[in-house]
Formats: sequence, C-alpha cells, structure tokens
Amino acid sequence: EVYVGKETMCTVDGLHFNSTYSARVKAFNKTGVSQYSKTLVLQTSEVAWFSFDPGSAHSDILFSNDNLTVTCNSYDDRVVLGKTGFSKGLHYWELSIDRYDNHPDPAFGVARVDVLKDVMLGKDDKAWAMYVDNNRSWFMHNNSHTNRTEGGITKGATVGVLLDLTRRTLTFSINEDQQGPVAFENMEGLFFPAVSLNRNVQVCALSKKAFSQQQHMKDLKLMANSSCLSVHSAPFLSTRAFSTV
Repeated sequence: EVYVGKETMCTVDGLHFNSTYSARVKAFNKTGVSQYSKTLVLQTSEVAWFSFDPGSAHSDILFSNDNLTVTCNSYDDRVVLGKTGFSKGLHYWELSIDRYDNHPDPAFGVARVDVLKDVMLGKDDKAWAMYVDNNRSWFMHNNSHTNRTEGGITKGATVGVLLDLTRRTLTFSINEDQQGPVAFENMEGLFFPAVSLNRNVQVCALSKKAFSQQQHMKDLKLMANSSCLSVHSAPFLSTRAFSTV
C-alpha cells in the first residue's frame, strides 16, 4: 500500500522514469470496505525537467532563458541550485557548456539546500561535485580532492550527472563517456542539482526541446549504424532522462 486516508488523490514519489506501474484502489467507510477496483496501468513521464533557482542562488549568478541558463558576474566561483530536489529513485540530467573562456574549472554535482554559495561546489560538506578544466577533472567533497581523471571540457561539451538513490551512488560523464569511477557512494537524504561557476563560463540545463532534438538525432544515427550498437552504445544512453518525484 502506498496511501491510506481520506484524500481522493495522492502523490507517489521514488518512481523510475519511463516505467509502467500497476495500481488499484478500494474505498472504506463505516459500513465496511469495498472490493478493489480494476487494475490500472500507469506510465511515468519519459522526461522531467528542472530550472535553476534564483531564490537560493548567490547574488552574483545571472539567469536567462527561463532560468535554464546561468553565468556569473564575478571572477570568483559562485553556486546555483536546481529548483527540484531528489530523495528517492534514479535521476539523470545534462548540462551544456555554452561558453568557456580562459580555462576555468566549473563544478557540477549535487548539494544540500544550505550549501555554501560563495565557494567552489564541493568545498564544504554540503556538496558532492566533479570540477573540471580543459584537460582533466577531480571529484570533491568537504574540500577533499580525489580521482584525477584525464579528459576535460570545451565550449559545446555536455556534462552528465547520474544520481542513483537506490544504489546510493553519484556518477559523472562528459560527452556521454563516464568520467572516472563511481564518484561517491552512501548518498542519502535530499539532494538538489548544483553548479558552481565564474564569469568565464555559461552553463545551460538542457531543455525538453533541445533534449528531444538531440535524442532524435542520436536515434537516427543509431538506426543508421545498428550493426555497431554493441560496440558504440554509450554507458549512459539508457538513462538520458530522470524520474519524476
């Protein structure tokens, strides 16, 4: 049972994206309990989206594109969170690097709502992040730097974040290739998508339209190269959306 009570509507969280679930209901009152209804098949959304949150961001963060695009007016690192928090289920999102000047090292990951906003993401114990320049990346939590990995970002690169709260892990990718090992384990609680950046970087959370167009082009490419699917399938191709909560 997922809900018992007087309300005729309820929200069930922790479901996986693009999945089907069976549900049935029954009523009860002073005279007794009814039989179960017929089983309904429910389909979760293929894609859910978040925008960045101006209300919780550092004041130096600049927003545009319906709060999907962020940059900064400071040379120091500033933090911005997504509006949607996750505590259960499997979640994946992508961010595109729209501008990248002078080799800065933006950071991507997840954070608690009370994370420090005036330092690089991962400097305190409220954030779990990958920071990356044009040549390599590191993981960082509570100012501990680990797992230096070759391979960086340029303008046009895509950073992927996979938060699996069933397995309690956080993993990163760059241009669909996993970057380093599993970054963090034992992830529990409420997490918000998070980015830190300075004025040399502009980042965009992929919109539904952009994501759909990108996926359509990849589907066409895969269809054209179907004989090579087993060789060229990307590690994150099956998780390019994240679950609703």
